[in-house]
Amino acid sequence: MKLQFAAWPEVEEYLRANAGIIVPIGSTEQHGPTGLMGTDYIIPSAMAEAISERTGICCTPPITFGMAQHHLGFPGTISLRPSTYVSVLVDVIQSLARHGFRRIVFLNGHGGNIAPVLTAMNEFYAGISFHREGGHRDVLCKLISWWTPPKTAAEITEIFGDGDGAHATASEIAVTQFLHSRYIKPVSADLRPARKGAVSDIHNAYDYRDRFIDGRIGSDVRLCTPEGGQRVFDVATDEIAEECMAFFSS
Repeated sequence: MKLQFAAWPEVEEYLRANAGIIVPIGSTEQHGPTGLMGTDYIIPSAMAEAISERTGICCTPPITFGMAQHHLGFPGTISLRPSTYVSVLVDVIQSLARHGFRRIVFLNGHGGNIAPVLTAMNEFYAGISFHREGGHRDVLCKLISWWTPPKTAAEITEIFGDGDGAHATASEIAVTQFLHSRYIKPVSADLRPARKGAVSDIHNAYDYRDRFIDGRIGSDVRLCTPEGGQRVFDVATDEIAEECMAFFSS
């Protein structure tokens, strides 16, 4: 069930038998000269919808903005401050918990979201711990970044190898090519693999743009094909569906 297309009595009925929900989260940010701005929410949203159709588990619309301040040196990027993003996520959790959802999966498409999502979960849990009555103590949250489950990571390595990179990766661009082939961007004949580097040591938008001039980090987008993207999408969706179902039944 897709929450945005349900009426409230349908949600109420769903909650009589189910306590799980998937919340796709991502970002609106640069993905190099050939990657879509919406890559980081397009992918987890499509995966969540595919899992919902297969299992009947409810999924929400995507949260399309994330913590992407380090990408603001590139036109089109829209970022929330870390504190803003944490507040948004805590409110989402509390809203869902109020209605009776007890297992909440954040299906993530953006590495910059990981730290604030974990902080938001702990803010929510702290609210329970500090409350004498401990309301919502049975609510659990889980973060899954779609590229990290082991079978998915192995598939990405098999197809793209070291050319996958660390940002504007070949795998994520290939998945968007599979999902939205009409928006495939041409690759310039003189485009080469991007400079390698670590995402973790980037401090701000100026630092990022100075070091990674076209926005990519280590990726070779000449490797991207819709066929490779479909392979990654199918493996990831299968693996994440299993992980979600195990969590929802716990």
